[in-house]
Amino acid sequence: MQFPLLALFPLLAAFAAAAPAALEERAATTCGGRSYSAAQVSAASQQACDYYQSGKKANNYPHTYNNYEGFNFRVAGPYQEFPIKTSGLYTGGSPGADRVIINTNCEEAGAITHTGAKGNNFVGCSGTS
Repeated sequence: MQFPLLALFPLLAAFAAAAPAALEERAATTCGGRSYSAAQVSAASQQACDYYQSGKKANNYPHTYNNYEGFNFRVAGPYQEFPIKTSGLYTGGSPGADRVIINTNCEEAGAITHTGAKGNNFVGCSGTS
C-alpha cells in the first residue's frame, strides 16, 4: 500500500506541535582550555531550558544572568545561566567555571567562563563576543 507524500504532512505537523521545543544546535566551543562539542553545548542548553520551563533548579541553576560584562550575544535577553560540564549534564553539586547562556525563550545565546576572568566575572568562550 502506498501513501502519497502529501498525506504525511498533517501527521508531521501534529507531531511537531506535540514535541517539546528543541534548541538549535550550535558550534563547538572552548572555555578556558576545556573543549565542548556542539552536541554538549546543545545538550546543556536544552537541560537549562527544561529546568527553566519547569521551574525546577539544580543547585540554584538556571538563574538570571545580568550580562554585566556586556557580551554581544546572538539573541536578545533576558538571560539565564547554566553550567556546562565535560562529563555529562549538570544536575547539582559544584557547577565548575563554564556556563551556557540561554534567553527566557530558550534560545541559545552563547557560552562563558570564569576561567581567566577577574573576581566573579566572566569572559567569553570561543564563539562568544
